[in-house]
Amino acid sequence: MSNQLTPILKSSPVIKRYENNPILSYKDVPYKATLIFNAGVTKYQGKYVMVFRNDYGSIEEQRLEGTNLGLAFSDDGIHWEVKDKPCFELKDDEILRAYDPRLTVIDGKVYMCFAVDTKHGIRGGIAVTEDFEKFDILSMTVPDNRNMVLFPEKIGNKYMRLERPFPVYGRGGKDRFDIWISDSPDLVYWGNSKLLLGVENVPYANDKIGPGAPPVKTPEGWLVIFHAVDIDPNRGKNGWEPFWKKRYCAGIMLLDLEDPSKVIGVYKEPLMAPEADYEVEGGFRNHVIFPGGMILEDDGEVKIYYGAADTVECLATAYVDDLIRLCKGV
Repeated sequence: MSNQLTPILKSSPVIKRYENNPILSYKDVPYKATLIFNAGVTKYQGKYVMVFRNDYGSIEEQRLEGTNLGLAFSDDGIHWEVKDKPCFELKDDEILRAYDPRLTVIDGKVYMCFAVDTKHGIRGGIAVTEDFEKFDILSMTVPDNRNMVLFPEKIGNKYMRLERPFPVYGRGGKDRFDIWISDSPDLVYWGNSKLLLGVENVPYANDKIGPGAPPVKTPEGWLVIFHAVDIDPNRGKNGWEPFWKKRYCAGIMLLDLEDPSKVIGVYKEPLMAPEADYEVEGGFRNHVIFPGGMILEDDGEVKIYYGAADTVECLATAYVDDLIRLCKGV
């Protein structure tokens, strides 16, 4: 594989990439689209549903104009039918764009976490929908917070979420961001925040970590996939931008069922590292894997949906027992 970064990182052998990746690109979208990635995916009313990030502009000129969220449905979680218009877009005098959706079904409704760029910082939002046409926004954080994901049920009579605040000033003026956990009585007011996992606890990350897909419940604990970033100042041009010095991998950890602020175990190597051609070459930002959806099937297969090179949406699979064993180190 060309353009291999150092240190060399490899995906776990329990991971199997879908042989016909990517599963969604701009070619599949019936309106203006350029970069299709970082989708939220869930099962709802008998179908797989995907809300994907679309950064639109010009591939030829390597220029972007705006962002919206598109909607697609599938019967098998592999082949997708994209609806004929975006389903969600925020922009006004203060809000610049909304992006990076994450989907969780709670009590028959779909809750979507998303990030919002504003003129005064980056905020995290939570919206709810039952038809993907009307979204009611329930809450918005203060800056700077993003990568929020909801647990699919109440725990101890509280809603729970993972999040990644990024306090640049408080962490010495540079990236050094961690995963936190908060709870809420109503999905509107959030508090009781705790540090869940520090970047120093992930050996292959030296820059930041953050939530990926919403947690999946297993008999052994809450299975959580997250993103982990390493940075090397010696890396040069690796995509559209003059410099792209980061690499994004996916990690996996297991949290206690009754108290998810307790980490049972973290796999100390990447679950997925950028290796395939569509992950390391020809993208907006190469060497990027960003997981946004994880579905546990009845047969124990886990479907992992991820953005590759900030350009296309892809699929990988593993078996839940294998993922749990990685987290427990057995």
